[in-house]
Amino acid sequence: MLGIETVAGYLPKNRVSNYDMKEKFGIDDDFIENKIGVRHRALKKSTCRSSDLCVKAFEKLQEQHSVELSEIECCIVITQNPDHNLPHTAAIVHGKLDLPVTCAAFDISLGCSGYVYGLANILSFMQFNGMKKGLLFTSDPYSDIIDPNDKNTALLFGDGATVTLIGENPLLTAMDFSFGTNGKEYESLVCKENLFMDGRAVFSFTATTAPKHIKALLAKNSLSDNDITKYYLHQGSRYIVDTIRKRLKVAEEKVPFDIAEYGNTISSSIPMILAKELPTLPKGHYILSAFGVGLSWASAIITKLK
Repeated sequence: MLGIETVAGYLPKNRVSNYDMKEKFGIDDDFIENKIGVRHRALKKSTCRSSDLCVKAFEKLQEQHSVELSEIECCIVITQNPDHNLPHTAAIVHGKLDLPVTCAAFDISLGCSGYVYGLANILSFMQFNGMKKGLLFTSDPYSDIIDPNDKNTALLFGDGATVTLIGENPLLTAMDFSFGTNGKEYESLVCKENLFMDGRAVFSFTATTAPKHIKALLAKNSLSDNDITKYYLHQGSRYIVDTIRKRLKVAEEKVPFDIAEYGNTISSSIPMILAKELPTLPKGHYILSAFGVGLSWASAIITKLK
């Protein structure tokens, strides 16, 4: 049975303080701490590309779980900020890691919902093709596309990357997935020259769609909140995570919020928390739910086996 063997995350050491932005944007400590929930943002070097972040995440993985590169049969990168228009970033990562020439490598262009979509893709792709070891990367350096004078985005996003090792000795397996898209509203979160986000529209979409989607997935699998150990939600902002939690009527301790010191890392936000918590997670069912660019959303039920 294929599943998640381990997850590792990388965050640049450099941090930018949102407290230093208070006068520029006319905000206060309450806005920083309770509205967006981001005190500091991780910022990569300007020369660091999406593939470089992936390699650094893999180095973190190797520190905690020895991976034999010759056994890797699939390499997928979730990014909407690739190194170049072409080739695909997964090919660049493939070369930098010196993966086998028999290894499939491709990108998936998704943002905030990308990790859940990516999990479904790599599990089904590997299973159908009889593969045993794969790597799923998330890397979306939004610092390359953010307007530093845009209050809606400049205070929120941080750089980072994760890698998930997929294999036959998993700690986590997938029980079910569910997906959705409202492409008519894509301009609510779009990058033409710089990133633009209609904060009110994105919040309204998220607060309405995510709770209903999670409830429907639970009902489909005859589960209730009592069956769920934790909910790992995309870390859009503290206000968004708190709103979804309240509408689900879930206890606060079951919904981690963990981006105060590095920011919203887009497709990396869920696996970034998993990387921290996976070693100590008890057996049980967990919800993954992500939402954003597209507008798209995706949820999954995953199970800790041991």
